[in-house]
Amino acid sequence: RVSLEEVLQWSQSFEKLVTSKYGPVIYKTYLKTEHSDENIEFWLACEAYKKITSQRKRISMAKKLFTSYIQPQAPKEINIDSPARKAIIRNIQEPTQSCFDEAQRIIYMHMERDSYPRFLDSTFYQNLKHSLQNNGS
Repeated sequence: RVSLEEVLQWSQSFEKLVTSKYGPVIYKTYLKTEHSDENIEFWLACEAYKKITSQRKRISMAKKLFTSYIQPQAPKEINIDSPARKAIIRNIQEPTQSCFDEAQRIIYMHMERDSYPRFLDSTFYQNLKHSLQNNGS
C-alpha cells in the first residue's frame, strides 16, 4: 500500500516519482487521463531492456519496443525527433544495451517538463495526498 511519505516525496523530483515503488503505476494511471501513458510504459520498458543480458532476448525485446513505440504509426508511438528515430532504425538489427537510451532520455525530459508538473497540480495527485493525510490523522 502506498504511504503518505512516498506520495509526498514524489513532489520533490520527477526521479523520485519514477523510481519509487508505486510512483510509476500511479503516474501511469494519471497519464492515461492525458492519453500519454505510452511515455511511462516506454520508459519502464527501456529500464527493463537495459537489464537483459542474453543477446537473443535483447533482439526480441528490441523488436517489440520498435514495433510498439518507435516505428511510424506504431500502436503506442512516442514523440521523439527524427534523428533519434533514425538511429534506432539503424541499430535495430544488432541492438545494443544502449540503443534506446536517446529515445528514453527524450521521453524522460518530455514527462519531466510537461506532464509531471501537471500531475503534481492535478486533482488526481492532490486527492491521493489528502486521502492519505486524512487517514493518518
